[in-house]
Amino acid sequence: YHIKCSNKQCKKISIVGFFSSTQNQFDILPQHVHKIYPDYIPKQIRDDYTEAADIIELSPKAAATLFRRCLQGMIHDFWNIHEKNLNAEISQLQDKVSPVLWKSIDGLRKMGNIGAHMESDVNLIVEIDTLEAQKLQKLIELLFDKWYIARHDEEKLLNDISDISDKKQ
Repeated sequence: YHIKCSNKQCKKISIVGFFSSTQNQFDILPQHVHKIYPDYIPKQIRDDYTEAADIIELSPKAAATLFRRCLQGMIHDFWNIHEKNLNAEISQLQDKVSPVLWKSIDGLRKMGNIGAHMESDVNLIVEIDTLEAQKLQKLIELLFDKWYIARHDEEKLLNDISDISDKKQ
């Protein structure tokens, strides 16, 4: 069967099938499902995330490279850190996040480097399997939640309280 999104701006179609012998459902289109994030996260970062999530099973290495690109975009946009390379930018981030988060962010950078810096050694292949790439996806989603969504929700709450206070005056 097929489903058309009722959102007038979206209108995307999903196609779902069933195995006749088991009646188990499987997705035909889209083949991969990922979270949709709000517009206050920059479009390029959301687009890179979506593309990475869409290809994660087909090419985990390419997905890792795109997740690396998401990370760099977030560091530029959210933290306003711009250095000569991502390694230097992550070093600037070290005293702004917890040690375990910093180590994970640096790990994402290292795993995504193969696609970003292949020219340094074309014979070096860093194998990344689907499960590892899915962990990188979860890290990007965690950063979306901790950085963008938490900031947005906090600002909304504080503005709502200020507005209520102003009206009560």
